[in-house]
Order: sequence, then C-alpha cells, then structure tokens
Amino acid sequence: MQGLFQPRGAALFRGWEFRIALITFLLLALLAGAGPFFWKLDPLKTNLPDRLLGPSFVHPLGTDGSGRDLFSRFMHGARISLTSGVVVVCASGIIGNVLGIVAAYFQGITGTVIMRLLDILLSFPQMILAMAISICLGPSLESAVVGISLGCIPVYARLMHSEVMQIRKRQFVSAARLLGFSSPYIFIRHIIPLTAPTMLVQSAAVFGSTIISLSALGFVGLGAQIPAPEWGAMISEGMGYTLSGGWWISLWPGLGLFLSVAAANMLTNALNSSIMGRDEAQ
Repeated sequence: MQGLFQPRGAALFRGWEFRIALITFLLLALLAGAGPFFWKLDPLKTNLPDRLLGPSFVHPLGTDGSGRDLFSRFMHGARISLTSGVVVVCASGIIGNVLGIVAAYFQGITGTVIMRLLDILLSFPQMILAMAISICLGPSLESAVVGISLGCIPVYARLMHSEVMQIRKRQFVSAARLLGFSSPYIFIRHIIPLTAPTMLVQSAAVFGSTIISLSALGFVGLGAQIPAPEWGAMISEGMGYTLSGGWWISLWPGLGLFLSVAAANMLTNALNSSIMGRDEAQ
C-alpha cells in the first residue's frame, strides 16, 4: 500500500500545475502575512494631495482616488481573500461532511430528511443565496462569508454521502462486517479515510469559487464595504477612474483575483489527476 501511494504523491509534486499553484499561493500568503509588517502604510489612510498617482518608487502600485496606497491595500486584500476562503472551506466542509456522513450512516428516515433538506438548499443558486443572506444580515464581509458557506454546505454533504455509499459497497467493508467489526468502527477506520482525497479536491475547488464569489459580492456592494481593502470592492471603486486614466486602480486587485482563482483551479486539476491516476493503478 505504501509503495502504491508514494509514486503518485511524487508525481503530484512534479506536475507543473501543482508547482505553479503552490508557488502562487506561497507568494500571495507571504504578501498577505508578512507584507504589512514591512510595508507600514495604512491601507485606509487617505492622502488627497497624493490621489491618483501612477506606480512609482514611493507607491509601487500607485494610489487610488483618495490617495490610499494600493500596494498596502493589495496586501491586505490578499489577507482578506485567503483568510475568507479558508474559513468558508473549513466551516462548510466540516458541517457538510458531518451531515453527509450522518445521512449515509443512518439512512432510513433520518438520512432521507437530511438529504431532502439539503436538496432544498441546493435548489437555490449559490450566488443568489449568498446575496440574499448578505441582504438579510446587512452587507458586510462577515455576511458574505456566512452566505457563501451556507451555499457550499449541501455540495460537500451530497458529495460525502455519495462517496460513503459507494465505498460501503466494496468487498473489504463486507469482509470487515463478517469479521465482527461494528459499523461505527468500519465507518471511522475504513470508510471515512478513503473519502479524504475527493474532499481535498472539492475543498480546492470551493476555495477558488469562494474567492471569486466574495469579490463579486464586494463588487456589487453586498460584501466588504468601501473603503475596506477587499479586491472586489477595490475593483468596483476603481471602475469610475478607469476611463479617466486611472487604469491601475482596478488592475492590481483584478490581477490578484485572477492569480488566486487560476492557482486554485490548477491545484484542483492537479489533485484530481493524481487521484484518477491512483484509482487506475488500483
């Protein structure tokens, strides 16, 4: 078993998609985590005499319409996007996976009720649901995170339920039952660990979709509110200056959004390819 998984893991690290995604996330995480400690300019401080300055040595990414330093705002925006993505993945993943496991374990009325409630939640488009939650709770970053998390829960739950139902039909599960192992032991020891690769791929996909959804909500004013240094809000604020020559205001947050989502998609593809290769080897 050890020899089967090691070559696949090595192949994953050798893949160009995985390497590019890893390097991109490391650079963004470095900017988000360490950048503000070395670049001391306040991302919220206005300085009207320096408004609409292009990229320079003093302001590497320029300034916005209120004279705020865009390099500082970009780094804080990366922190907001990456942190929010992790929060959504953890919150929706934990809740969704638990619901999927409970529905698959108990089945019967309990499982049916859980899955039907999740179907109702899944019937709403994720972005529409997130917008509705944000409006109900009041437009803010926290409301956007809650709304996006709520929309991702049924996706995790249905995928986990499907994985568990498929795995429990395999011969080694029947063999474990014949040997006298209890159902909880079989679930915890043998079934749930085998769902980890699929859940990892799903988490990478959810992370990327969360970043773009969060920015979309910020762009339309239902997420982080201006002047918060969130990429979607920054793009929205900079759109009014684009035609008048302030092209750089929306460019940098748009570039950060593009790199984050592209890296998440490449990571999803790399993980998915690795899992498909492992399944073919088995």
